[in-house]
Amino acid sequence: MLRNPTGRARLGLALLLALLTVLGPLNIDMYLPAFPEISDDLGASASQVQLSLTTCLVGLAVGQVVIGPISDARGRRGPLLVCVALFVLSSALCALAPNTVILVLGRFLQGFTASAGVVLSRAVVRDVFDGTALTRFFALIMVVVAVAPMVAPIVGGGVLLLPSTTWRSVFWALALLGAVILAVSAARLPESLSVERRIPGTLGGSLRTMGALFRDRRYLGYTLIVGLLHGGSFAYVAGTPFVYQDLHGVSPQVFGFLFGVNGVGIILGSTVVGRLSDRHGERSLLAVAVVTAVAATAVVLATALLHGPLVLLVVPIFVYMTCMGVVLTASFALAMEGQENRAGSASSLLGALPMLIGAVVAPMVGLDETTAVPMGLLLFASSALGLLVLVTLARPAEHSATREADPLP
Repeated sequence: MLRNPTGRARLGLALLLALLTVLGPLNIDMYLPAFPEISDDLGASASQVQLSLTTCLVGLAVGQVVIGPISDARGRRGPLLVCVALFVLSSALCALAPNTVILVLGRFLQGFTASAGVVLSRAVVRDVFDGTALTRFFALIMVVVAVAPMVAPIVGGGVLLLPSTTWRSVFWALALLGAVILAVSAARLPESLSVERRIPGTLGGSLRTMGALFRDRRYLGYTLIVGLLHGGSFAYVAGTPFVYQDLHGVSPQVFGFLFGVNGVGIILGSTVVGRLSDRHGERSLLAVAVVTAVAATAVVLATALLHGPLVLLVVPIFVYMTCMGVVLTASFALAMEGQENRAGSASSLLGALPMLIGAVVAPMVGLDETTAVPMGLLLFASSALGLLVLVTLARPAEHSATREADPLP
């Protein structure tokens, strides 16, 4: 695969990698409108249904930590194709689940196998691009990928409207999607990591690579920022199906629209980084986004405490998700710079931490089903901790390039 491709080759690669990456968000978001129906059909509480989301996030985290280092040793293409094939089978298991135990198990397997698309698409980007081209290309992918969470709940709600369909139909749709992605990837995705650039796949080698990443203060700081803000956002993912539909009385289709609109926010945030990173630097843009996220989530928390109207939840959450687009794109570029041959391992940690934090956050939202306060509190706390990491651990190094060392605004 050519380094820093341009023109049609660049666009084609972006679309292909975005297709791989959407397995993660579609797997998370597409069944959200069916939460109340799953609860009724399986006789489960809100927290039990949200546990299926938690196990999916754990699977996404564990899968990235396992698959990333494997890809550094064996290449990107082979592990990816195997995992996507297994994703199809695990989706069928969820569709056939007779109870919450099988559903939770199937969701873990779905998350584990879908993680290959997430972690390996980022590793391929790092294999092929560097410098400003890395930031711009990842911003392009984020714009495409942002459509997935925007469309997923709408598609899920639409599936539920079709004649003779149930929540199980959503998982059959995911199985079909996985089969399509497998076919396209097998036909179009070349190997991006040459044999001479691969890291020996021993346990000791993997541990040394992970140890080096944990000692990299700059990488760890930006990874924690992504983990806290993106992981904290799963309070919104797990909470809004019940907050919007049960507390505020919206239909599954209206919920899908309100949830999906936030994908536009991610697109806007990613586009801002792609267009302004040369002028203002990724770090300055990241700082503005984190501060704004703290302010927006404070409004969400205040609205929940005061039992405010739905609009005072929807608008600040949209602002928060716009900031998320900036955070995901800028932090990725800042964390991955200089990782080179260990891009798979670096990408795995970068993607695993939000899933682990999200796995803790998601069931906490359902502890009190009568209020939006748990959701607002978790969103605010994770954003505030992200700001703390930004001004302490993720300070720019003295030897960083000029565009990396812009002062905090």
